[in-house]
Amino acid sequence: MSPKIRVGIIGFGYMGQIRLKNVNEHPDMKLAGICDPEKKEDILSRNLPFFDKWQDLVNSDIDAVIVCTPNFAIPEIAVYAMNKGCSVFCEKPPGRNYGDIEKICIAEKANPKVKLIFGFNHRHHPGITDAKAIIESGSLGEILTLRGVYGKGGGYDYHTSWRNDSNISGGGILLDQGIHMLDLFRYFVGDFVEVKAMRGITAFDIEVEDNAVVILRTAKGQLAQLHSSATAWKHTFRLEVGCEKGYAVISGLLSKTGSYGRETLVIGRRPAQNEKMAVGNPREETTYYDHDPSWDIEIAHFAECIIKNMPITKGTSEDALKVMSIIDEAYRQPIIHMNKLSSNK
Repeated sequence: MSPKIRVGIIGFGYMGQIRLKNVNEHPDMKLAGICDPEKKEDILSRNLPFFDKWQDLVNSDIDAVIVCTPNFAIPEIAVYAMNKGCSVFCEKPPGRNYGDIEKICIAEKANPKVKLIFGFNHRHHPGITDAKAIIESGSLGEILTLRGVYGKGGGYDYHTSWRNDSNISGGGILLDQGIHMLDLFRYFVGDFVEVKAMRGITAFDIEVEDNAVVILRTAKGQLAQLHSSATAWKHTFRLEVGCEKGYAVISGLLSKTGSYGRETLVIGRRPAQNEKMAVGNPREETTYYDHDPSWDIEIAHFAECIIKNMPITKGTSEDALKVMSIIDEAYRQPIIHMNKLSSNK
């Protein structure tokens, strides 16, 4: 490997441009090239090395590749790159279904020298990491429940997006956005043994869900509920962690557009027995955040594991497989088109 990690980026949309910034700002990384035929003029106008074919980029003596393509293309690129000895950073969703992720994981096992990481950056948002640390300190007791809402307002052209083409994306809003919240559920309480889901096509003329509700249970009996929505209209992120001695609520999300609002962590503590007047209205501590380090943390972990030959511990293939297992189970349950349901009455 060269003194700096030579990195190729495949896909130069929203995420590809964020990853370019990460690579340029990391002292141990160097951009080797970008492949995205649809963005050729943009890439060349920035005086960046351009490749017409992703295979040529992978074969150009690079050390690592960051895959920022639509879901259907990720497995082929990731497997090819690992078989060529390249470490791989896959953005989410890391494929269309569980089988796609399995293919990537098989290639990882066949190439033990390469590093494979999946982009679940929400784990590294400051509101999440602070809540996790407080809960792990034991001051709030054991987690009892999780409730998450992750919603956006699909625009008037929402039905035209590739994200709603099942052949390309594999699913709808649950896979595209809800996957982050499900990963956070696992981050806080581990694996789930029971999955129930309802999916609906409620507002858009699409073949995949624009709303989904998922209910889960761990082996210990902890309950979790997710509502993933494309009809929230106001962009919404809210994760409530209910514990024996209090609760943590993370709301808002630091993002490029700022449309989810200011990221906030509220810690509430269950009133003591002698605080009867506070029942139902406990004292709360609120923390506000104005900087999102999550993208940089992921890239830094990827680079460190490559340089020091350390195992990936954040955004592992196991994390990707297990969250996709939940989504696959949810997708086995029927989707209901609200208009068709009404017409049958």
